[in-house]
Amino acid sequence: MSYKRYWVALAIVIVGSFAVLGGVGRKMISEAPPLPDVYTTDGQLLFTGSAITDGQNVWQSIGGQEIGTVWGHGAYVAPDWTADWLHRESLIRLDLWAQREGAANFAALSLDQQAVLRARLIREMRKNTYDPVARRIIVSDDTATAIHQLAAYYADVFSAGRKEYAIPAGALTDPAKQQQMAAFFWWTSWAAHTDRPRSSITYTNNWPHEALVANGPAPSAILWSILSFVFLLAGIGGLVWWYASQEKPDFHPAFPRKDPFLSLKATPSQRATMKYFFVVVALWGVQIAMGALTAHYGVEGGGFYGIHLDRILPYAVTRTWHIQLAIFWIATSWLATGLYVGPAVSGHEPKGQRLGVNVLFGALVLVVGGSLAGEWFGIEQKLGNLWFWFGDQGYTYVDLGRFWQILLFVGLVLWLFLMVRALKPALVRSSESRPLMVLFLISSIAIPLFYAAGLMYGQRSELVTAEYWRWWVVHLWVEGFFEVFATVVIAFLFTRLNLLEIRSATRTVLFSTTIFLSGGIIGTFHHLYFAGSSPAVIALGAVFSALEVVPLTLVGYEAWENIRLARGRSSAPWVANYKWPIYFFVAVSFWNMVGAGLFGFLINPPVALYYMQGLNLTPVHGHTALFGVYGMLGLGLTLFCLRAIRPGVQWKERPLQLAFWLINLGLTFMVVISMLPIGILQAIASIQQGTWYARSADFLQTPSMQFLRWMRVPGDVLFAAGAAILGLFVVGLITGHSYARPIAGSTSTIEEKEGVLVAGD
Repeated sequence: MSYKRYWVALAIVIVGSFAVLGGVGRKMISEAPPLPDVYTTDGQLLFTGSAITDGQNVWQSIGGQEIGTVWGHGAYVAPDWTADWLHRESLIRLDLWAQREGAANFAALSLDQQAVLRARLIREMRKNTYDPVARRIIVSDDTATAIHQLAAYYADVFSAGRKEYAIPAGALTDPAKQQQMAAFFWWTSWAAHTDRPRSSITYTNNWPHEALVANGPAPSAILWSILSFVFLLAGIGGLVWWYASQEKPDFHPAFPRKDPFLSLKATPSQRATMKYFFVVVALWGVQIAMGALTAHYGVEGGGFYGIHLDRILPYAVTRTWHIQLAIFWIATSWLATGLYVGPAVSGHEPKGQRLGVNVLFGALVLVVGGSLAGEWFGIEQKLGNLWFWFGDQGYTYVDLGRFWQILLFVGLVLWLFLMVRALKPALVRSSESRPLMVLFLISSIAIPLFYAAGLMYGQRSELVTAEYWRWWVVHLWVEGFFEVFATVVIAFLFTRLNLLEIRSATRTVLFSTTIFLSGGIIGTFHHLYFAGSSPAVIALGAVFSALEVVPLTLVGYEAWENIRLARGRSSAPWVANYKWPIYFFVAVSFWNMVGAGLFGFLINPPVALYYMQGLNLTPVHGHTALFGVYGMLGLGLTLFCLRAIRPGVQWKERPLQLAFWLINLGLTFMVVISMLPIGILQAIASIQQGTWYARSADFLQTPSMQFLRWMRVPGDVLFAAGAAILGLFVVGLITGHSYARPIAGSTSTIEEKEGVLVAGD
């Protein structure tokens, strides 16, 4: 069968999409807000552009996006420092002007007087006075007064601590660094209220919502939000039309009578991958503990049921670890699956492959342990000027220090080398599976390649540059090509079991990859609407992020196909052995529609994200998409490989059944009865009063909001219980407690010791 048209379509999508992503990205970075020297009207230098960059580095070193947000990106307990500074500076200036007119403050003026001062504030705050030749800005005396007052205020916040922000005392005590960070906060606010040259839109496309300076949704945000719905409906209609036009088989292929893996002997490298899967479960357990502690800090601020854990594990550390561990264990499960599948699909075990797998495992342990320790030392300000290299870079999802980041990249290159040498025999010989093998190779190459995007910015890169490349890692690496890789791996596993026909699987994978990437690559821009980007980013991000949702309309079909496979035991009883790994794949389809589809599109249109960026509707999407899709997929792949390597022994199904339902119900409860209501109420507050208020302690510390935070407990308990049961089950594969009874006449495919699984060297 020829797949030429599929390959041509895939190539056009990839080349064209990256041309757009690169070209517009280059323009976005070139038009980023300038870093000016700031002077007063009498010639006094307040701070230099270099001091602003120094302040950005200070902010990064103490946790950066793990303590509040800047331009809406980061953590959700502390304020958004951009919106907070903007609102406070506006009030200070209004009060100063009111006092000169004899009033106690701005609130004491009549409505007519207030209207006059508000008009003056809008005129002065939105006017762009930057001199590109001298690279300087001259600010009024009132602005200078506001800067001094707010610098003192933020110095107190980070030195004395704020329980309501989960900022411990002593988070930042160096006066010089405090002044530098204040300069950075001012700059993020200045970019948010200052119009671009020859434009009536600010550098952040009028974000955040702040009525005092006339920040509201830009006309382009409203227009492209409407058009995104049009493109979504058109894309869904086109996909359904295409699907209806395809020939449907009027029969179901007969399943093999025996499990195909029974006839295979696990290779040394495949046995060696087993330890990866046990580490996956261990890291997942620690990640859950860090998540529970992080969520509780939102209620108690500085402690855990009265115990002041923030003195040892501050919020910035627990949240950093929670996110980094999620990436580590999910990526480990996928990479280990690739190492296991390589010899299985090629039938070839290269010499020294087991040694390579073990070396890579050692590198994984080094990177995970070293980076987590470095993040703690960096946030605690114990690494001095080495924080960027060995501590915490301060950017969510790529927090690990640059040294550990480079080591991880080297590890991914080693993984790719091991994959290529295992797949080489299958790639060079002609077979029906060769096209699928080629796509497998392409997706494997993409994994280290797109992680390398995180190395494209440096310690002193401007925030716009860092954010652009950071989202290459988060969106294209985590959400993009890893998903393509996982899709191909699942297809290989099912075809290896003879549950899917190779030509149908190849055609489906090529088509779904093309459709997914056609929206997914350029859709990266929907993360950058308000990150100092040009207006073109809004148009492209709105349209292509809507197209990302289109292929999700058929996930119900995919889910039922997986359920049909899981229920195939009527004709092939051995299929029941793979029931729960397959059911985790079914959960992936469900959460893909809910988490990535519904909750993703809820915040993706520009006008929606304008009011919701930096609020708790973002982690609603994050939890249901990151864990619901990629986490469930990682667990499914883990169980599948553990099942396939020793297929001749029955598992106890009851623990897996309990774990599966508790995990899914727990995730549902924590989102539906806690995170989603909080996010909706915040969105209402943001629309009515402004972003600053939706993120303020005055709003978030009200009894009703605290009650909703406590309502996470039922879901968290169910989720943790399911995870514990699953963890004990995996441990039981080593001790033997998770096995029911051997199947009569089965032949073990892995080293055994008294019926117990041995994980391999």
